[in-house]
Amino acid sequence: MAPRSPFNPLETIALQSPTHSVEYSPKVGPSRDPEAPVKRWYHYLPLCGAILLILAPQPSWLYVLVDYHLKTLKRPALFITHLLVSYTLTFLIFSSLIALMSPHEDYSAPGRWCRKCWGPKPERTHHCSICGRCVLKMDHHCPWLGAKCIGHRTYPAFLHFILCITLLGIYIAVVCGSAVWDAFHDAFQDPRNMNELMPLHGIFLAFYAVVFVLVMGSFYGYHLYLVLINQTTIENLSPFLILRHLPPLPRTGHDLSDPPLEPELSRGQRRLVRDAHESIRLYDVGWRKNFQQVFGWNRPYGWVIRLWYGGSAPGDGRSFPRNPKSEQLLARLATELVKDEYRR
Repeated sequence: MAPRSPFNPLETIALQSPTHSVEYSPKVGPSRDPEAPVKRWYHYLPLCGAILLILAPQPSWLYVLVDYHLKTLKRPALFITHLLVSYTLTFLIFSSLIALMSPHEDYSAPGRWCRKCWGPKPERTHHCSICGRCVLKMDHHCPWLGAKCIGHRTYPAFLHFILCITLLGIYIAVVCGSAVWDAFHDAFQDPRNMNELMPLHGIFLAFYAVVFVLVMGSFYGYHLYLVLINQTTIENLSPFLILRHLPPLPRTGHDLSDPPLEPELSRGQRRLVRDAHESIRLYDVGWRKNFQQVFGWNRPYGWVIRLWYGGSAPGDGRSFPRNPKSEQLLARLATELVKDEYRR
């Protein structure tokens, strides 16, 4: 009988835990966390609500365009221009939304392993307890987008989505605001020219659009800031994540873990970490390179994809260049934490 072939760890890796075992194959990616909740139909209700909020003002928008720009002003060219601009932005919104609804990407990079889904956990990867899997360069979990996680692959499409909503809101607010202003101005001169319904639709649309601009515009501004400093939402709001990047601490003279854990830190040490978090930006390599990591492209006419639906971020999402100054700042933070431990 022929000898049995040796086990090839690159084909299948089976990991055992106290409660369950999960297989991992590099062709299909890590398995889902068995303890994670299964996604039900009601998880898609916020997505349906978001689509309804986008489409709800369309009847009023058409009424304003037809009644004011076509019947009153009798300017069909302007009417067609407003239609093209508004529905082009609407098309771009739904293009990026469809891209966000696509399945999660799988990966098989070596390195750390997630103890929840028992899959590989590259740098900047986080486990989502709701989705039950690790997400490359996870930014946040969004219930409004079908309970999906926004990560390395979907982040540009997400930014494209909220930017197009903001631009559409600005456009509708300006057009409807000017239409209402002109309608009331004409009504003061000749009340018989006043159409009671058009100003009502215009005021509703202007207010509706301004609310969207304030909410989505500020949200986009925050994420644009994160892009320029090369941070995710999780990294920006979780200062204690930098503890895992500290250099090795001295083996004696303190009771801290290596790396230190957040619960064992004193109040003074927590303050040191929060203060250091403002200056230690591990992946900030300059705003231009930071911008290229999200919006850059490697193929000809890659900018078309960016304008169409946002596309996906370049690179594999597993490794990122480091800020050369971060190592020195991390070493200083480690020293300050140990000194504070001596004083306790």
